[in-house]
Amino acid sequence: MAEGDPLHWDDLRFFLAAAQAGTLAGAARRLGVDHATIGRRLGSLEKALGTPLFIRAPDGLHLTPAGERLLPHAQRMADALAQARDELLDRPARVRLAMPTGFTRLFTSQLPRLRALHPQLQLELLTGAHRLDLKHGEAELAIRSGPLTDPDLVARPLGHSGWSLYASPAYLARHSAPQDVDDLRGHELIGYEPALAGVPAAQWVEQRLPGARLALRSREMTDMLAAAVGGAGLALLPCLIGDDEPALRRLTPAVLAQRELWLVYPRESRLAEPVQAVIRFVLEVMRSNAPRIAGSEN
Repeated sequence: MAEGDPLHWDDLRFFLAAAQAGTLAGAARRLGVDHATIGRRLGSLEKALGTPLFIRAPDGLHLTPAGERLLPHAQRMADALAQARDELLDRPARVRLAMPTGFTRLFTSQLPRLRALHPQLQLELLTGAHRLDLKHGEAELAIRSGPLTDPDLVARPLGHSGWSLYASPAYLARHSAPQDVDDLRGHELIGYEPALAGVPAAQWVEQRLPGARLALRSREMTDMLAAAVGGAGLALLPCLIGDDEPALRRLTPAVLAQRELWLVYPRESRLAEPVQAVIRFVLEVMRSNAPRIAGSEN
């Protein structure tokens, strides 16, 4: 680096994340980028400084003497920026998280812990079947299911959501529980709108409609849940919803349909700290509740 050339904070931010995480992959998770980006940025900084900052070893990254000398300066800059942000931004930071119906209860019980760590953060939960446009700012983050193909979105895996078959006592008073959940002839079923034909749960119901009667169709899980509780018919529901509803009985321990879950957000190299905090929060909550969401304790 020529004398007088400035150090850029963005380069030091990547350096600091790598030093703290100890691996390229760990730094990538912190910053919401891929590990190749971390490697390129570190290489660029080392080239500009004219000295290596890390030793790349099989067990991770190790600071060189130059890296050790640079680390406290980078940390002081990060602390100063954080202090300036806290002093200047006296209004709460809002992060909007979109999610399918039924997931809200997982997060509300953990909100005090999030607020204790980030007092200025306001988490806004947006629920429902309507898919919000993240690239146009309708939300910062979203929990989505099924295959994702948008290259402009980062997708972090959250596991699987499981579905099983449920009925209310009112329905079972009119119809005996099916002996075989694959044979629903003579039963009344709550189905999904044709627009959801690609959803595994909808396909499962459609395959078992011959010989059964369709009670109603809906795209909103709250409506399907209400119909099942009211005794309108058998419903294939997410286990997270069905298992927690005391007015419903799960008719089989088997998980009858599954769908992948993802946390998605726009592919940007710079994510605000409140958004990063919510990303960490979502990953922790979903990981700790994975058996409930999957519908099995296995």
